[in-house]
Amino acid sequence: MNGQVEQAEIGVIGGSGFYSFLDDVTEVSVETPYGPPSDSLFLGETAGRRVAFVPRHGRRHHLPPHRINYRANLWALRSVGVRQVIAPCAVGGLQPKYGPGTLLVPDQLVDRTKGRRQTYFDGEPLPDGSVPHIIHVTFADPYCETGRQASLKAARGFGWEPVDGGTMCVVEGPRFSTRAESRWHAEQGWAVVGMTGHPEAVLARELELCYSSLALVTDLDAGAETGEGVSHEEVLRVFGENVGRLRQVLFDAVAKLPANAERTCGCGRALGGQDPGIALP
Repeated sequence: MNGQVEQAEIGVIGGSGFYSFLDDVTEVSVETPYGPPSDSLFLGETAGRRVAFVPRHGRRHHLPPHRINYRANLWALRSVGVRQVIAPCAVGGLQPKYGPGTLLVPDQLVDRTKGRRQTYFDGEPLPDGSVPHIIHVTFADPYCETGRQASLKAARGFGWEPVDGGTMCVVEGPRFSTRAESRWHAEQGWAVVGMTGHPEAVLARELELCYSSLALVTDLDAGAETGEGVSHEEVLRVFGENVGRLRQVLFDAVAKLPANAERTCGCGRALGGQDPGIALP
């Protein structure tokens, strides 16, 4: 990190449509042992809470899902004091009942990515010479229930009835699914499909951060519709139509999160007191 910087308590991984509405935004450049994050962090305040935003794809949206440095993003957030993270994302609906405009707060995750670095505890030395130990974290419930409940309450308070729970299937991207893949995902009973929810969730768990997701359905995935298939233009259009109310729900959810010192969930004890072998920020 370059010098002494402001601190934040809550992190948001999203885009410029969110952090541009914070009060008194400060741009902070952060260095990590895993290389640079997607962009600078943007620190500001909303509803009396100090928030740090990181643009997941970079401010120019130049990083496709498989090239995002997820390890650096989560490490950077923790380094400025963040202990709770909310991650809005755009997803495809795998079931016809989850059409465009649906807001879903997932409670389960299936990883179908292929080549992403998804752990800090791989035994590979860091630039300072320290070596992380091999640690296997519990991941049966990938999302923080406290964060999920805050998001659900925020959406209901705004009059946008959310889907409480459901499985997010995360694929490698950047291409969309074939019809066969989409139908297979749907047959498993999974709710939505996206490209960025993993390894964000597990890396947050390894850093003992609370992590929850706000999934906005922008399209019906290829196996759930009968047209020509998903298009990027359609995804952007629907997301643009809903970003205003998604931002409002996000900010209200941030306000409803407990103070970091008052967390009672198990996220902050994910390592079970084990020595990680490296100094966490």
